[in-house]
Amino acid sequence: MSDEKEAKGFELKGHKLVCPICGSTQFWTRRTLLNTKGLTFMDLDWLNKEADNYICNTCGYIMWFLPKEG
Repeated sequence: MSDEKEAKGFELKGHKLVCPICGSTQFWTRRTLLNTKGLTFMDLDWLNKEADNYICNTCGYIMWFLPKEG
């Protein structure tokens, strides 16, 4: 699906990541900002938290995970 990212298998907390749509186990990743109205209004988007995205290399389904706290 992506020409720039290398797809591979992932495991999260001991569980193999599997796409709930097509069953693929090959994903590529990116990080995405979780924007809030207040910080966006003040032009401080860079202060927002980020989420880890796993994008299925077969169908493009995106799974979002919040990073571990502390």
